[in-house]
Amino acid sequence: MGNNLLTEDEIANLSTIFSALSNPTRLKILFNVSETKRPLHIKAVAEILKVDYAAVYRHVEVLKRANFLEVYEVGRSRVLSIRRENLITQFIQLVKETPDTIL
Repeated sequence: MGNNLLTEDEIANLSTIFSALSNPTRLKILFNVSETKRPLHIKAVAEILKVDYAAVYRHVEVLKRANFLEVYEVGRSRVLSIRRENLITQFIQLVKETPDTIL
């Protein structure tokens, strides 16, 4: 095996990341939380996206497992904070620079 091959753990990590980013609702959640530059309540995200709270919560759990979001308990509310902000910014920039021909 060459040195350029990924380990099983690295492949599993990449799979988790790409799976988390493969859903349009999860991308919208990330973009909304990253654009505010401050923590957002899950309820506020659900209202912004016009999506049921429970559905947003399930998507948040996927993003949390991929280390894109942190979830804090504030009283009875759950507040979202962005992680890997530089990576998200790089993904956004890459998409903006990529020609539409890949679609």
